This record gives sequence, structure tokens and C-alpha cells, in this order.
Amino acid sequence: MTMSVPERKSGSEGKEEESEDESEILEESPCGRWQKRKEQVSQGNVPGVESASLAMDTEEGVEVVWNEVLFSDKKVFKAQEEKIKEMFENLMQVEHPNIVKFHKYWLDMKESQARVIFITEYMSSGSLKQFLKKTKKNHKTMNVKAWKRWCTQILSALSYLHSCDPPIIHGNLTCDTIFIQHNGLIKIGSVWHRLFVNVFPDASVHGKARQLRDEQRNLHFFAPEYGAGEDDYAIDIFSFGICALEMAVLEIQANGDTAVSKEAIVNAGQSLEDPLMREFTQSCLRHEAKLRPTAHDLLFHRVLFEVHSLKLLAAHCLINNQYLLPENCVEEKTKSFDPSAVMAEIKHEDRQGVQLKYSHVSPLELDKFLEDVKNGIYPLMNFASSRPHPVPRALSLSQEQVETVKTPTPEPQETETRKVIQMHCNLESNEEGTKTHLSLFLKMDDKLHRQLSCDILPTDTSKDLASELVHYAFITEEDSEKVAGFLEDAICRHRVRALASGSTQ
Repeated sequence: MTMSVPERKSGSEGKEEESEDESEILEESPCGRWQKRKEQVSQGNVPGVESASLAMDTEEGVEVVWNEVLFSDKKVFKAQEEKIKEMFENLMQVEHPNIVKFHKYWLDMKESQARVIFITEYMSSGSLKQFLKKTKKNHKTMNVKAWKRWCTQILSALSYLHSCDPPIIHGNLTCDTIFIQHNGLIKIGSVWHRLFVNVFPDASVHGKARQLRDEQRNLHFFAPEYGAGEDDYAIDIFSFGICALEMAVLEIQANGDTAVSKEAIVNAGQSLEDPLMREFTQSCLRHEAKLRPTAHDLLFHRVLFEVHSLKLLAAHCLINNQYLLPENCVEEKTKSFDPSAVMAEIKHEDRQGVQLKYSHVSPLELDKFLEDVKNGIYPLMNFASSRPHPVPRALSLSQEQVETVKTPTPEPQETETRKVIQMHCNLESNEEGTKTHLSLFLKMDDKLHRQLSCDILPTDTSKDLASELVHYAFITEEDSEKVAGFLEDAICRHRVRALASGSTQ
């Protein structure tokens, strides 16, 4: 990620002054959680964003990006205010491991101008474009496995966006708006680009000259029909095809021109040695929009096949239910296996069968694979095309419904995203057997664990108790169901044991 760094001074004094200068707090959010700093960052071409600064999330202790959209005409802003709020409320609901997280927004009204400020995830490792340039500079070639993983993650994010109701069209997918983390996780940024174009009038925002310059440089990423009519998912597929091609060849040469020519794109495609990669990219770059495949279809293309579906499903099942398993269960389980034992076998009547032994699977490789799955590097795609990705709640509401659920404050309520990875429950009856003390311990993935306790009376139902404890736990909706079920079972088992022992509880 490109950052503008102040002019350096010589010696330790210069470093100290530079550090203090960059960490200086320029502004705070109304809630005090987000603190804007002086250092500027680049988050891709987003229309209307006058500045993007590094900021600190004081609650989580991580760096984020403070984005600002300036309105010089307050009348124009007032006319668009409700539409802006609705758009940002929708963006708050977009949740995918391969999409840059949108954290918060608020409006700031002053006498001379109006501002929309929104906080997004900071991708410290830089853009895909920067990574490809460094790789080419070091005279290295693209690793095919990495290419497959990146394509899969980008397509998984696009499939999620396109399956929303109404569909979210990115409209600005380039190697500059795709970011890569140190662990190989890909995240798409600037998801709000298309929405911004529709909401913010060109005359009311600054930075048009910079946007025009960036669009010229990335013109080859846009489909031929872009802007000619009502765009659909096909424009994102074309952009993805260019990204996939650039990832494979590292750079499509512009030959000194301002924009990359069609001839350069064709030559880059023909230079791919793998015929499946050629066919894959060419299908995305078809001139006729209707002939381009969907993101969902591309996820099942033969060229992207790297991990067997059964292995992927098993890994996701294990990660999602990790809270039910003891720590280091994989390591302990693999130690007890006989290396020569047969794990799976395929029998053939006409030829020799195939055996897979435990010695063929490295525990270290398995641990690394599970870690990659947990980080979102191997997303679980749809295995039935009729079942789309879950639609974000706010995106599926009609205009009338949106009006009824709007929050009266400019800052929407925080949504819990942290996951429960393990849970423990302890129940102890008093000597008289008149009540039971329940303690619930929730181990969270961010290591900020939660512990709740209460007294249970014989008249209390296990279902009501579970619901009440889950309410105070403040966890995700998905985890709430798991914890509630776990608590109900624990309370019922305790009462059965108490009855068997003759206790009134």
C-alpha cells in the first residue's frame, strides 16, 4: 500500500520527530474509538474520497483507515443525506473473509461544508499490483498454486456480492483494489465504488482530476460495455479476467502508451503455457457480456481444482465445530495413528486398487491446511447452484422496511463478529438441593474470553435459562444457537443426574 512519508531528518532526532509527527492525533470519532493520524494511505480509486488517513482503533488496538468524502454544497448533501445513510447501513452488513471490512460511518456537518467519514479495514501488506511488480523486479515467476488460491478467493467474494438481493456490482475491480496479506489471504477493497458513483453527484465531491488519471491507467480493466447502460455482474467478470491474466504474467505491457491496448491483452493471454489457464481467462474476456460465465460457475472450473471437495468440507466442518473439541486434538490424534494403517481405499475390479495410508499425510501439512482454511484462504463455495450466499439483512429490505428499522443515532450499533472457539459449563448444587450455580466460560478467537454465572431454581426451564445467558454473552447469531443448545443439554443432564441421586434439583 502506497503511503506518503514526511521528509526524513538525519540522526535519531529526525527519526524521533518523524515518529511523533506521524502518530499525532488529528481528530477523534464522536464515540472516541477511532483516532485519525497524519499519515496518508492509498486504498484504491474510490470516487469522492478526498483523503484516506491511517487511524487507530483504540478498542481493538489495530490500525484502520479513516476515509473522508467532502461536500462543498450543503444543499446537495441534504438532498442526498437519507440515501447516503441507507447506503452506508447496507455496507455495514457486508461480511466476507475476502472483502475489506467496513467498520463504521458518521456524518459531520459544519458551516462551510459537510463530511461523510467512514472507517475501513487497513491492508498493511499492500495491493496485488505492488506485489506483482516486486515479483517481476526480482525476476521471479508466478507460483501456479498461489494463482489458483488467489483466483478462488476473488471469485468467492464476487459470488457473494453478486448473490445479494439486489446484487452488488463492484465496478472497480483492478489489481490496485485487491489486497494481499502476509499469510496469503486476498481481500477485495473499494466494494462501495459503484454505490458511491450512484449516490454522490460528481459536482459535489472533490478529487475528480486524480480519479480521471487513475481511470486512464486502469482503463483495460473495464469491460467494453461499461457505462453504456445498466451494468450487471458481467463487468466484474471481465475485470476479474484481466486481474487473473496479470497475476499469471505479472504485468501486461502498455508499450509506453497511457492505456494497455487490446493487442497487448491478447498477446498476454496467448503467452500462457497452460491451455486451461488460457481458456479460463479468455472465457472471462469475451466481448459479448452474456457469454461470460458467472463467478459461481468459474469457481468450479477445472483449472482451479486444487483441494478435493470432501477434504475442504471436512476442514470447514472441523473449524466451525472447534469449540466442541479439545485443544491440539489434531496433533494428539495423528500421534496415535499407525503410519502403515490404511486410511482410505479405492477398489477396482479390473485393475489394482489405490490405498491411502496415514504415512502419506503429514501432520504439519494438515495443520497448515487447517490454518489456511481458518484464515479464509480456502473458502467454502456453494455446492448447489440453487442455494445463493446468505444475503446481508439490510440489503434485502425494501425502502419501506428500511425506514422502520433505521437507528435514530448517526452511528449504528456495533455488531459482534468474534467467534466462540470453545465453551465450558460447570454446574454445582447446594447442599439443600434448592438451587444450582451455573458458570459458563466462552473461549473467543480474539483471546478476550467471557465468563458468565447465575443461580438456577428448580422452576426455571433449561430453554429460558439458555436464552437469557446467551443474551448477556453478546455473541454472533450463529454462535448463539450453538451455545444455547450446549447449555440446554448440560442443564438437562445435570438434572437427570440429580434426580437419579435423589436430589430435589
